Formats: sequence, structure tokens, C-alpha cells
Amino acid sequence: MKAILFNAHSDEGHSRRLDVVLDLVRAFDGHLTLLNAVPYEAAASADPYGAAFAAMVPVWREEARKLREETEKDLANEDVRWDWIDKAGPVSLALLQNSSLADLIVLGERDPTTRGKVPSFTAGELAVTAGCPVLVLPDDCERLDFDKPALVAWDGSAEASHALRAALPLLKRASSVYLVSIRTKKSRKKDTLDLPPTRGADYLSHYGIKCEVVEVDEGDEGTAHALKNAADVRDVGLVVMGAYGRTRISEWIFGGVTRAMLSDIRVPLLLKH
Repeated sequence: MKAILFNAHSDEGHSRRLDVVLDLVRAFDGHLTLLNAVPYEAAASADPYGAAFAAMVPVWREEARKLREETEKDLANEDVRWDWIDKAGPVSLALLQNSSLADLIVLGERDPTTRGKVPSFTAGELAVTAGCPVLVLPDDCERLDFDKPALVAWDGSAEASHALRAALPLLKRASSVYLVSIRTKKSRKKDTLDLPPTRGADYLSHYGIKCEVVEVDEGDEGTAHALKNAADVRDVGLVVMGAYGRTRISEWIFGGVTRAMLSDIRVPLLLKH
């Protein structure tokens, strides 16, 4: 993971997220690209809210200027290679347009486009559209702890397989790896799974990564709750999962594992569709 793209957003969690991403860049001897997206300027907007929107443009510009100035001061004391990009437009689109040659996108759990509400639509959007994995950091995250285990959510799907492959550089550094499958009330027969857990374990073994295959009951509170509980019990420092196994729009509207995980992020969450 040499090329890391980071969403620089002016909120109270920015400095903590920056510390985490700097640790990642140093760990992989990589290059950091910081991107700050400011909403489109709508000087000629004909909608009734155009004037209010236009009035906010100077405020957003000033916030962006201060963020860049403060961040550059911090980076002046860091031994990492970096560059800064200012973009106008939606955050998800700006990050997507600059992710073609990125190995990883890093952003916070709170959506910068909806006043900090969770789950983050931006994280979900990028998990589906970007070619690289997306690492979503909890508000209180101060470091990515490689001394802790990593948990990989496994359901035999293509999404889970892509997430597993994308997470290899991080899994190699974890103290141990758990490959966790959730046994649901309506679970399919094992022979109908695209790939059984043993195939995931075999794949990791090709890269010298040992893992423990675990099967957990879904219980009454659903798959996401079971995954979070499995992560808590094992005190993991990273959760890896495929994003949006069903059609994305139905999962976002009616709920689903991905949306539930984004609604309550306790440890760094790596997503890949």
C-alpha cells in the first residue's frame, strides 16, 4: 500500500485520523495524498436555496484554507512524502476521481456531506465505486494497532474474496487473523457457498499468513451484531469485509450488514466491493 489517499476534512477528528494515516504511510514507506473537497460554487443557481448556498462558499473556502495551512505545519515535521489536492465538488466524486492509482482510501466514519451523520454515505459510495479498498476510521481512533488480531468477515462471496485480497498488506502485519463466518437462521447449505472458509484460509497460507477459522451463530440481533461481538471478544484492531453483497440500493434503504457496520464502527473497518 504505497499510494494512500486521505480525505482531509475540517472537523475535530481530523488530527487523529491524520496521525493514523501517517503511521500507515511510514509502515509501508509510501506516499500520502491529502484531498480536501469543497462544494461546487453555485453563483448562477436558480433554485430557492441558491443564495444561501452561495453565501456559504466564502466560509467553506476559509475553512479549507485554514485546514491546509494547519496540516502543512504538522506535515513539515513528518518524515513522509506527501502532496495536497484541493477540489470543488462532492467528496465521494473528488476522492473517486483521484483514486485510480491509489492503493487505499482513508476517511472517517462520519459523513462530511451530511453534518457528521452516520452511517457514512461517502464511505459506502466509495466502497462500491473505487477500485481500491476503503479504510474507515472510528472517531476515537488514534492508531492502527498491528499488535492486535485482525478479523475477516467471510461468507464465501466474491465481495469477501476481493476484501481478503485487498487487505493482504495489513493482514501480514496483524498479530493473528480470524476468518469468521456467521451461521444464520436461514443459512444456505454449505455446498452452495461459492467458496468455503477453507478456501480463504488456503489463500492466506499462500502468503505465509496463518488464520483461525471461526463460525459464529447469528443470534437474535443479526449478522452485524454477531460480527461486532466476535470482534470485541477477540479484541481485534481491524475488521475486513466485503461491501454490499446484495444490490446496494436495497441494502442502503432496507438495511443490511454493510450499513449496520458503518452505523457503529468500533475499530478500523476495511471495505471492498
